[in-house]
Amino acid sequence: MPSTSSSTRSRTSNPGSQSALRHLNQQRIIECLLSGPATQAELARQTGLSTATVSNIVKIMQDSGLASTEPTTSSGRRALNVRLNSNGAVAVGIDFGRRHLRVVLASLSYEIIAEDSVLLPLGHHAAEGIEAAVALLARLLENSGVERSAIVGAGVGIPGPIDRRTGTVAQGAILPEWVGINILEHLENTLQFPVFIDNDANLGALSEVTWGPHSGISNLMFMKIGSGIGAGLILNGAPYYGSVGITGEIGHATIHEHGLICRCGNRGCLETIASTTTMIELLSRGEKTPMTPEDIVRKALARDSATLRVVDDAGLAVGRALGNVANLINPEVIVVGGPLAELGHLLLDPIRRGLIRHAVPVIGETTTLTMSSLGDRAEALGAAALVFQHSGIRRS
Repeated sequence: MPSTSSSTRSRTSNPGSQSALRHLNQQRIIECLLSGPATQAELARQTGLSTATVSNIVKIMQDSGLASTEPTTSSGRRALNVRLNSNGAVAVGIDFGRRHLRVVLASLSYEIIAEDSVLLPLGHHAAEGIEAAVALLARLLENSGVERSAIVGAGVGIPGPIDRRTGTVAQGAILPEWVGINILEHLENTLQFPVFIDNDANLGALSEVTWGPHSGISNLMFMKIGSGIGAGLILNGAPYYGSVGITGEIGHATIHEHGLICRCGNRGCLETIASTTTMIELLSRGEKTPMTPEDIVRKALARDSATLRVVDDAGLAVGRALGNVANLINPEVIVVGGPLAELGHLLLDPIRRGLIRHAVPVIGETTTLTMSSLGDRAEALGAAALVFQHSGIRRS
């Protein structure tokens, strides 16, 4: 399973009230139990808490269903062995998009406890997105009966580059209103538990090798085609982050040197040809209301000729960019995700033609190209997996 030790995170400390201190102590006990069952005496030694404090917190965890105990023998004495129940350690996965927010709750056994998504207004600011995430998380916890104290952390996906040195959203993000903001600090101060942040495409790649069918793949590329176009890389079994964490910006590969001006300032970038934003602009001409990605899928599946042409042109451009990347890193699998995943072969076929045309023959022939089976949940699931990876939990 890929290591994610280099992903951006920090911890905040806010002792506050007695209940906050109890929550912090419970988190320490949960972290110890993530590696396996332990006696209360062992937990006291590992956490530095008194045996009375450990006993009280374990009792609270039992009453709330987070943990269970069973008699055992330790050093010749009778003792209670404490173990986490399946929902005793819950990871939160948060995926921020240009127009959407998705939150998932995942259990220790990599089962989805609850999930939901809401629409966000175009041009929303970070504070609005975070406020919506807090509200959605609170609703999911209440509806699923999960205690907030069971949360071991939150993974967060952002649609844009993250400067891993500072935890800030870098220039080039699909959410320009978020650029320069230390989103990690804002989220931890608001949520009051550990936060791990990453680019959404990187999380898509992580989800494919944890939740998806590619757990045995050491070299995988996940390409998200949405309002922007980005890629996440798993190389030699681990996520690849480069020097400062800004990798996979394939959406800004030049396809047409004299093409349209891109938001990055260059001309003819892949995003100006193949993003859903560009497709919507092309297909909304003459329409009373702008189309949506869902409309593109619906009309393409209905064999609308204009939509099929736009999708085909976009796919060929994507394939050309992928061919150049494949020549460089030779991935075993390229997974395509994003809101157009339901198009299936209608999008994959032109991508494959472009890939084979621009890749070295043996690379084009041996690279598996497939659509993500996780749909629009991929990034949020990858965010939840990021938490468990940092906690030392590996999916069996």
